[in-house]
Amino acid sequence: MDTQTQPLGTETAAIREAYAALNRNDIDGFVKDFAPQILRIEFEGTPTGGTYRGIDAVKAHVTQGRSTWAEGACEPERLITAGNKVVVTCHVRVRLKDQTDWLEGRTADIFTFINGKVVEFRTFAEEKNALEYAGIL
Repeated sequence: MDTQTQPLGTETAAIREAYAALNRNDIDGFVKDFAPQILRIEFEGTPTGGTYRGIDAVKAHVTQGRSTWAEGACEPERLITAGNKVVVTCHVRVRLKDQTDWLEGRTADIFTFINGKVVEFRTFAEEKNALEYAGIL
């Protein structure tokens, strides 16, 4: 279900394409709409949590995280737009390499757009925190 406070149709389509690329391990496809000066912030407590600046650092970060998957996906469940931000609630279900158990959970990503490019990509452990950051709550 998509809820939009303002129309960002091109941007939400780009985000859906980005997740599809990530799920097929196409890192270049995932970042194709990211600005060269992209800022990536992933919440602490994850193996790759931290701050990454610039497209090369973000590509390396995403490649590192995705390389641990044997199989799985990050599926966007809900997209909410607010100004130039898109909040994406994701269902994450992956099986890591050399493991038999599946890991499953939900996260919330925020993509901030300027002139059609993602300039900031943040991941939150809780949707509520992402909505607060985006100014929705």
